[in-house]
This record gives sequence, structure tokens and C-alpha cells, in this order.
Amino acid sequence: MKLNLDSVRAEIQEYLESRGIAVFPAFPGIDEDAPVVQWDTEHYPDYQAFLAVAEAAGVKLVALHANEFHDDVIDQAQKRLAESNIAGAERSAMERRLREMRRYEGYTCQIELSFDLPPRIYVFDLRTEWFQELSDMLDQIDEASDEPDLPGPSGYFSKN
Repeated sequence: MKLNLDSVRAEIQEYLESRGIAVFPAFPGIDEDAPVVQWDTEHYPDYQAFLAVAEAAGVKLVALHANEFHDDVIDQAQKRLAESNIAGAERSAMERRLREMRRYEGYTCQIELSFDLPPRIYVFDLRTEWFQELSDMLDQIDEASDEPDLPGPSGYFSKN
């Protein structure tokens, strides 16, 4: 997959307009109360297939959100990592990878398309590999931060 989804965003905009489908520039996220159906972008990453389904269902309006990556995400990740229970080689590898990810400043890292067919919202969420890696890393950091340190025998801490 591309490192920057900027050109894909432009392609999607042109494609929708050529098909007579209105584009609603949207903020990310979906109403938590609405049932959401996620498109399988891992096996079907082609946005045209998703939009063909929308068209076949009679959709005339698609919400489009393109997420531009900013360094403040890295700053927050580094802060959360420093406060987490992750240590040693794993921590060093994460710190190194976070520093490397700074080069993606200003890149489009995620595109989210969605349409509403009550009672469900259908979502296509395409991410660059590096942004998915960052998301996974943040989940791992959060998991390590949520576990309280419990005193173990002889003053050592155990998570067992």
C-alpha cells in the first residue's frame, strides 16, 4: 500500500463526482449507538468495490474523511510509552519506530468512507501500513498502562 493516501483521496473524490454521488466532507467516527458494518479492507482494499455496493443500494451521499498525520500523535505516543510498563528491548524498538514515523508528517494516513442505510452505517476504512502499525502500537501501550503493578514476593512486581 502507498505510504501517502493523498492521491487515493483525490481519486475517490473524482470517482464519486463522476458517478453523481454527493461527497460530504466529514469528521471521523460514527455514532456509537448505530450498528456499523465494516468493509473488509484487508481482503478488498479497492474503494471502487465499496462504492459500487453503495451505488447498487441507491446511495446518493457518501461521507468522506481523510486523516492527515501530525507529529503531535508521535509526541503523545512517546509520552504514553514513557508512562507504560513496557521496558527493555521492546521499549527501545518502539521508541526507535516512533522516531522513524515522524517522517510521515503531513501525509494522508487514513481514508474513511461511509454511507447510511438505516438501520446500519456502512464503513470503508483504509489506512497506510505504517499508520496501522502505529495504531497497533498505541493499543499495546494502552494495554501495558492499564495493568496495575501488584507487589510480589521479595518486593518484585508480578503480573501473574
